[in-house]
Amino acid sequence: MRVSPDTRAAPMLNRRTKRGIFLGVAVVAAAIAALAWWSRAGAIIPAAQDQARQMRVEVIASYPHDRGAFTQGLLYDGGVLYESTGLEGESTLRRVDPKTGRVLQTVALPPPLFAEGLALAPQGLVQLTWQNDTGFVYDAATLAPRRQFKYSGDGWGLCFDGASLAMTDGSDTLAFRAPDTFAVQRTVRVTMDGTPLRSINELECANGSVYANVWHRTFIVRIDPATGLVLERIEAGGLLTASEADGADVLNGIAHDPSDGTFYITGKRWPKLFKVRFVPAGA
Repeated sequence: MRVSPDTRAAPMLNRRTKRGIFLGVAVVAAAIAALAWWSRAGAIIPAAQDQARQMRVEVIASYPHDRGAFTQGLLYDGGVLYESTGLEGESTLRRVDPKTGRVLQTVALPPPLFAEGLALAPQGLVQLTWQNDTGFVYDAATLAPRRQFKYSGDGWGLCFDGASLAMTDGSDTLAFRAPDTFAVQRTVRVTMDGTPLRSINELECANGSVYANVWHRTFIVRIDPATGLVLERIEAGGLLTASEADGADVLNGIAHDPSDGTFYITGKRWPKLFKVRFVPAGA
């Protein structure tokens, strides 16, 4: 029997179709597997609106800073800097002239206290300790101790937003506490580009945002306190020369000057304090 051309072509067409379907399924399966691997690796690119804006510091001026100060907390008020310095046996609360670096007044904390973050609230200057479960309130004008209070967990950074004290404990969480009782009012998890941001350190509340150092990183972040989303990543590396960086520790210390919108930044054992603006990375 003679086979028509159409009849012979049908099986070939079926084989080609099946081969194409098989290859298509294989490609899709490979893409799904790759997507899953990248997701596990944390490499999925977040939505554009979740990406932190890239910023940098613009140095306006630099001033001397006590190289012996293991800076843990920094704030600016009334033309002076208030600084909390850490380490057991070296912890202090200080009033400092920002332009000369001269320490105007010091209160020493006895061992085993290890001082940490510092904020100015209506109750006075509030100072945390690292793992001593103890905080202190001082008179801002005289640095006279007013009272002690207790809390549990690590104390790292602290700032006052006008209503609450924002606190970090080295994790990816900001805890907002009542300034009078130090009771936790709410918490928020901090994320940058879709990933939890841990080791949040010294804090500064300014302009409705929370600015934060990140331990062992050369950038500062601006956080939306309502959502925990990092809105800006501000690069602050390379501020010290090679000789200045010798013996210096990590970037730590942010203080806002509301009179002109600038910030003071420094680090642990840094010989300099920098007055800066935060500007777009490409500017």
